[in-house]
Amino acid sequence: MTERTAIGELEDPRVEPLSRELSLVLARLRARARLRAEWLRALWEAEGRPGGGLVVTHVEMETVLEDRDAPEAEEAWLDSQESLRPWRARLAAVEEELEHLEQSRLAELANVFGLAREEMDLLQACLGTAVDPSLARVWAYLQDHAGRAYMSAELASRLFGYGRRAVWSAESALFRWELITEGEVGPGEPRLLACDPQIAAWFMGRQELDGTLIGTARLQPPLPPLPAWPVEPTARSLEHVLESHPGARVRVSVHGPRGSGRKALAAAIASRLGLPLLVIDGDAIGEQEWQRAFLRAQRQAYLDRCALAWQGEALLRRPWPRAIPAFPVQFLILETGEVAPPAPGVLEHAVEMPVLTVEDRHRLWQQHLPAAGEWPSGELKALAARYRATAGEIASVGAKGAPTARAAAQGLREQGRGRLDGLAQLLECPFDWDDLVVTDHVREPLEDLVFEAQARVAFWERPQARRLFPQGRGLLALFSGSPGTGKTMAAQIIAARLGFDLYRLDLSAVVSKYVGETSQNIEKLLRSAAPRDVVLFFDEADALYSKRTTEIRDAQDRFANMDTSHLMVSIESYSGIALLATNLKSHIDPAFVRRIRYVVDFPKPDAAQRLAIWRKVVAGLAGAPRMEALAKDLEALAAGAEATGAQIKNSVLAASFMAERDRRPIGLPHLVRGLNRELSKEGCALSDRERERLLGRAQ
Repeated sequence: MTERTAIGELEDPRVEPLSRELSLVLARLRARARLRAEWLRALWEAEGRPGGGLVVTHVEMETVLEDRDAPEAEEAWLDSQESLRPWRARLAAVEEELEHLEQSRLAELANVFGLAREEMDLLQACLGTAVDPSLARVWAYLQDHAGRAYMSAELASRLFGYGRRAVWSAESALFRWELITEGEVGPGEPRLLACDPQIAAWFMGRQELDGTLIGTARLQPPLPPLPAWPVEPTARSLEHVLESHPGARVRVSVHGPRGSGRKALAAAIASRLGLPLLVIDGDAIGEQEWQRAFLRAQRQAYLDRCALAWQGEALLRRPWPRAIPAFPVQFLILETGEVAPPAPGVLEHAVEMPVLTVEDRHRLWQQHLPAAGEWPSGELKALAARYRATAGEIASVGAKGAPTARAAAQGLREQGRGRLDGLAQLLECPFDWDDLVVTDHVREPLEDLVFEAQARVAFWERPQARRLFPQGRGLLALFSGSPGTGKTMAAQIIAARLGFDLYRLDLSAVVSKYVGETSQNIEKLLRSAAPRDVVLFFDEADALYSKRTTEIRDAQDRFANMDTSHLMVSIESYSGIALLATNLKSHIDPAFVRRIRYVVDFPKPDAAQRLAIWRKVVAGLAGAPRMEALAKDLEALAAGAEATGAQIKNSVLAASFMAERDRRPIGLPHLVRGLNRELSKEGCALSDRERERLLGRAQ
């Protein structure tokens, strides 16, 4: 199917009658052209010339000055010519049959666009030229000018008996809907009138996509809707509105995340109304072309009786054209929470895509990935329960194939990547529980958090749970503690255990000095992340959720308090998983802390924990044998110098490069130098005595 014929390839039962209609249009034009030609010949014979010619004779000048080519004179002469009576009778018969043709696209077009009789005459003149280009030579003859081989308003006026009256204005529906286009030919020359190519093709029974919409529009095939989709109630509501309010126009906003089936739902509703659905990407239409593309899209809908669905972020900033009568049924494909500009005079109807249940997803996985039936028992159900995948995502993964549940989960994660770009950064999650050295008081709430994250999807599908907790179903946790105590690693471990991607909020991208912009950026991030199976990590959360000022001294304090309150409401209503980390828990608003499900304090490691970290990192970078060889040295370092886990890791990393430079195995001097470098970053460098003590104790 080419783009030009993208509207459809179905056989049109009206093609045969249409050929008769066009034949009648051509016959009518030829008959009227012949009568006009006979009259002109009579004039030219009186002038003594055969017609045409570049030299203006005396007699021709007299013909013009005495107005011998007056409409009344032409009509009287035609009535007096017995030889032309058969032609006039034939013309009357053609026009009678054309007017009473049963399947008439001329009548359909006149009804749809409100065309008057004189407008239909001009349309037929231009249409006939498009169907039979040889008529252009006839038009040149009738206009007595070889350079006027085209239809003009002046010629059409004489052909159809309107005399010299200007019966077609620029406000005519013919020109407003661009059924006929005008063109400049030259100074002083009549304007060229032509039938739009798509209109001509439509009359010939071809359903073509308007050239303005090529590359931006496509038909959405109707697919079997899911049981939970509100197809029937929405269609019945639309039918009631359209029947009870003749001439009403309805715009249906379909809200939901990408891949949730918004266009499929719109197509199902349109199909229920007996209409195909044409989806148009507003982002593919330039700002300058918006008005014209909108008009052409509406014209396409009227011509082919199809509903329109608009998608793209551009819709949120472009006004709905008021002067263009829209097709009665339009759809807007929007993300959850998005609001398009108002459409004056258009009735609004909103539909929210239902969230798939675990059972819905399980059935979709079985449908799109039959090979999953061979997976180990329970893996498919666990996949459906853990990942809130949309119908589109499941279909996409199923089309590519996935040999294991893990591969299917990875496919889902890859599809969601890139949608938070600019606001959050994807973090690698290579760690597991064994990498995190913390006390049981820290470890236990983290394990509880992971379990709740795994079970929460099915839990919140229970009606009683949803009734008791209409708000606050998201999973929020606050990690507090000094830098380097394991807060980020804990977030990475949690995401890895869940099989989700971890995104760290980019403060430089969201925090703004302008009032309200920070909260808007956070809302955009939360709205994009909510339907995705991701873990959001808000590092330095105190920068966003600091204590509100109790003493309002100026407008800046008032706006800052408003911003903080707005951020609190936004994060509290977030339905996903969000982890917040802070080095300054005391700076965070207590009202916000009370809304958080898990608050975990990460203390600095004690000597035993420091030793465990030294051993893990040295073994990881230098190997277990070398770690055992340095056992006494590591004990001395752990007991003799307070350091966080991050400082220990960076110390061993620096020591590894020092050892390579010395071309020797990593040793205590390297480790002490690396530790001193890390501690000096915070102004706590080791003194000469402390370095000697550490080296001496180990020896």
